[in-house]
Amino acid sequence: MKALGVFPRQLPRGRSRAVTLLLLVIVLLLVSSGMARQSQQSGSVAGDAQSQSSALPVSLKDLIREAEHNSPNIAVAEHGYEAATYVARQAFALPDTQVTLQHLSVGSPRPFAGYTNSEFAYLGLGASQEIPYPGKRGLRGQVANREADVRHVQIESVRRTVTDKVKAAYFRLAYLQQTLSVLERNDQLLKDVEKIVESRYRVGQGNQQEVLKSQLQSTKILQEITMHHREEGQLEAQLKQLLNRPQDSPDIQTELLTPRTLTYSASELLGLAKQQNPDVQTQQAVLAKTESQVELAKKEFRPDFAVQYMYQNTDRKFRDYYMAGFSITLPNRGRRKAELAEAEATRDQANKQLEAEIQQRLAEVQDQYVVAQTSAEQLKIYKGGLIPQSNATFQSSLAAYQSNRQDFETLLSSFRDVLNLEIEYQRELAEHEVALARIEMLTGVSF
Repeated sequence: MKALGVFPRQLPRGRSRAVTLLLLVIVLLLVSSGMARQSQQSGSVAGDAQSQSSALPVSLKDLIREAEHNSPNIAVAEHGYEAATYVARQAFALPDTQVTLQHLSVGSPRPFAGYTNSEFAYLGLGASQEIPYPGKRGLRGQVANREADVRHVQIESVRRTVTDKVKAAYFRLAYLQQTLSVLERNDQLLKDVEKIVESRYRVGQGNQQEVLKSQLQSTKILQEITMHHREEGQLEAQLKQLLNRPQDSPDIQTELLTPRTLTYSASELLGLAKQQNPDVQTQQAVLAKTESQVELAKKEFRPDFAVQYMYQNTDRKFRDYYMAGFSITLPNRGRRKAELAEAEATRDQANKQLEAEIQQRLAEVQDQYVVAQTSAEQLKIYKGGLIPQSNATFQSSLAAYQSNRQDFETLLSSFRDVLNLEIEYQRELAEHEVALARIEMLTGVSF
């Protein structure tokens, strides 16, 4: 009996080469598909990482630096000050020098008529210069410098106004984003309550009204979430405008708010407001400018002067003429008295405006100090008392409801207390931070 061969017979050489090439093509296709799949996975991971990085929280300090660098309002104030610095040199300079070219004909209107036969015909070249009374130019330059000082202080006023708006919008946006998470968390909690209500209704321990009330409360939360999205979009637009960002740029994610401590007393803040408030400093600069205007108006009673010189050339057989002149401009005293009265009235007005500005800013500091102080106390009450107590009451009501020892209305009321107190805490926290930001703008301090 012949033994069976366990090895196949050898293929012909041509068919062997074809099979080898086919195997190589299959391997290459598998490798290329694996690399493509790997690149797609890496691309999707990179896209996910990019989307996550775009949603990273942005600190308030970074946004303030961005606003100070990019705000067009601050740039407008800076260019206004730069332009005002060039006015003083114009005011201090002498009036323009006047150069005169004259020609006198004798016997005929034709040019150079009588120039060779009359000693009165001439060709003249002269110059004249007005000279204000000593001290006038200096006072005019001083008034211009005082105006530049006003523009310089206004830069700080605009900068603080922009940063205050950024802070207020940021804190409001943080409130909305944090309360949005509160609403979503409580909505999930309410869904768990709905399941309990529905299970009780199925076994005959509850009624349909309880199911409908729980669904109604869930719909109200959904409405609040929608309103939060609308307000959040509006604040995003406001912040992007303050930062000079495109409106279609990625939205801003805020950091979690934590209450800051008020480290100054009311008397210290009031004193700092008098010294460092830019609006008060602006009025002080305006008052200094009006005082210089009064001094200039008094100096305008003094006369101004003018000097002239002219050289007149005649024909060679006649002698040339040289003419020098000096003139005095006498001021109209009636007009000068009116200008002085106007300047003094403007100075008195600026003095009263400074007094009113100080009183207004001090009242604002005191008002915001009271808000910050009382809101800090309210935050302690919410955090240490109301919120824990409401959570404990809700858990107790839920357990009692499950054991059929309490009605659904009491459970729903305790749920509303939990939701409302958490939202009120976030609102009070935002108002506390806005009050501190307002104090920072008014006094120049940092917390």
